[in-house]
Amino acid sequence: MSRSVGLVVPAYRPDVPALESYVAAIRSEVDLATVRIEIDDPREETIEQLDALDVSVNAVPYRRGKGAAITTGFEALETDVFAFADADGSTPAESLAAVIEPVAADQVDLAAGSRRHPEATIQSHQTFARRFLGDGFAWFARRMLDAELHDYQCGAKALSASAWADVRGHLFEPGFAWDVELVAIAGALDLRIAEVPITWEDKPGSTVSPVRTSLDLAGAVFAARHRAKRLRDSRLHQMIASQRSDATALIDRESQ
Repeated sequence: MSRSVGLVVPAYRPDVPALESYVAAIRSEVDLATVRIEIDDPREETIEQLDALDVSVNAVPYRRGKGAAITTGFEALETDVFAFADADGSTPAESLAAVIEPVAADQVDLAAGSRRHPEATIQSHQTFARRFLGDGFAWFARRMLDAELHDYQCGAKALSASAWADVRGHLFEPGFAWDVELVAIAGALDLRIAEVPITWEDKPGSTVSPVRTSLDLAGAVFAARHRAKRLRDSRLHQMIASQRSDATALIDRESQ
């Protein structure tokens, strides 16, 4: 029996015609049971445009961040496989299908698209600063986390519903660091993780500052490592945690 697939697309000020084309392209590659757009701080005309599409739309009047948006979307899915893709379409539909495939086939619990995998294809390159900082971050994260990937931040991942049930209560990062935390927690729980090389088409006009984001991500790696070590019953990290006030997981923040 085939496994049903749900797709969440986190969006902030998206190009709606481009997003419509992207979703249509994905549907031509993947049999999607549902598509859910999680949009932050939308303009009124954007909501009107999205309402014309054959998708579910959840709009909030403020900026939650990518991680919080995906978490809300995943919590609403009732499919066997959960996937997400960034709204800019940097991961082509064919590559997203390749990311979803091993999870849909029950070969792995989590599949992460990878721009830095040796077999990945880069069709348009990032600026030198973004590429340098991204490579440096990936090198750093590989040495800090249980899951050793070439790329932790690619905006295309898929996981099984059961894997989501395992990790959901351990995710705290509301922004771009959510990807790193997801992989770190999955590794700490000994879930089956696959890195899937993709074709990457870098899109201009990012709202993300590479330097600020890199600093935020470095701090997030330390936090993710700490939480992962706690899951592995590290006495040191259990002791550190006992001296701190408990943070609130994303699933609990969304319900408050």
